[in-house]
Amino acid sequence: MESKLFEAAVQGSVSSLVVLLQEDPLILDRVIVNCFNETPLHVAAMLGHTDFVNEILRRKPELAREVNSRRSSPLHLASAKGYVEIVQALLSVNSEMCLAPDRDGRNPLHLAAIKGHVDVLKELVRARPHAARVKVEYSGATILHLCVNHNQLEALKLLVETLGSDEFVNSKDDDGNTILHLAVADKQIQTINFLLTSSTIEVNATNANGFTAADVLAQSRRDVKDKNIIESLKRAGASGAEANRSSVSEFGTTMNTSLSWDTNYRISSPHPLEKVWEKYLKKQDNWLEKTRNTLMVVASLIATMAFQVGVNPPGGVWQDDCQAQCEQVGANPPSGVWQDDSRRVGKSVLASNNPHGYNVFLICNTIGFVASLSIILLLTSGLAWRRFFIWILMLIIWVAITAMALTYLFSVSSLVTHNKTTEDVSILIVMIWIGLMAFVLVVHTMRILFKMIKKLIKFVWRKRERRGGALQGRP
Repeated sequence: MESKLFEAAVQGSVSSLVVLLQEDPLILDRVIVNCFNETPLHVAAMLGHTDFVNEILRRKPELAREVNSRRSSPLHLASAKGYVEIVQALLSVNSEMCLAPDRDGRNPLHLAAIKGHVDVLKELVRARPHAARVKVEYSGATILHLCVNHNQLEALKLLVETLGSDEFVNSKDDDGNTILHLAVADKQIQTINFLLTSSTIEVNATNANGFTAADVLAQSRRDVKDKNIIESLKRAGASGAEANRSSVSEFGTTMNTSLSWDTNYRISSPHPLEKVWEKYLKKQDNWLEKTRNTLMVVASLIATMAFQVGVNPPGGVWQDDCQAQCEQVGANPPSGVWQDDSRRVGKSVLASNNPHGYNVFLICNTIGFVASLSIILLLTSGLAWRRFFIWILMLIIWVAITAMALTYLFSVSSLVTHNKTTEDVSILIVMIWIGLMAFVLVVHTMRILFKMIKKLIKFVWRKRERRGGALQGRP
């Protein structure tokens, strides 16, 4: 019976519907209870069978609330297809469905606006004006945004003239774009002229990126429509956003990238090379910031290590001087030992046992400590670092790391006295590591020198070309 009912809906046969209802008066109720993808009312509304729709609504009006697998009601389908009479019939039994969103978050008014069915839109707005102000779920677009996105100017005019409050006209989507942003981006000249002359649109409203409509036009591809759009925007007082006003060049000068009106009533936009350069600078700034943070962490760690090793040397310090030790055991100290400052309380044991090794150890540790402090000082000084200065900092950190490696080497050498092989292996490993670091440093130094020489050659070559051009220009 249900299959016959759906066949009748496809054909729009009211007589077949009446016969089926006579045979089974509960057939429409079973359609509501059972899990069908669509009801016969969906089918009839989608195909435009007005009489069939009226007959079902007369017998079972609650079918107007049913939704299909896409959460679309019969009103959604009739609005999208533009069937005015069916829309009127559905509204007469349940106008609340104007507010029901489908799976894409669009209500029947949204679909009618997208398709440009102005007559249907009139009926829907008349029935439920508030439904026109509901934003699309997941995108934040209003029905006006949908009109512009799908280039439905007549629907846009109807909505602006009917519901054209300042707040409604200047609503923004989730990206902060007003309908003027969208119209300018798509270069819809008629829509732009209508908005600028017949609505209360804010010409210089900014989106989430800080761009006005003029900024959007300046960043778009050039074509023949630009002149008319620029003239319209100029008459309306459009201008570029201040957030897009300038960017910093390599040498610290400022390049003007704001949008302005020139004598030909065109918007002067940033040159493509300036955009590329701005991207490059942003990338360089990110690299410099990451490198700066890394150097700060490493320098702080080395400074901490050097300080700890300096105040706690290998082997520790004397806990008691020689004279006190001898007095405790009732012996006389060796001649002249108790007068030796190196054996006093708190003095380094390593300095007494191996003065030469301790001196080398102390020098290397001090170099590492001072180098790391220098890096911290330079990084916190607020100077505008570029690649060359970062290279200098990396050179200093290399010195600090190497000094700490030598500190470790001399500490181990002073402490290990009974295993010559172990000491030699440790020395060999550290020396190999220092050699590798020196190789890396030489490679980076050669790269820096090569780039500097290359830039110098370019500078000299350009200077010669300018001088040659100036000489050719003389009479």
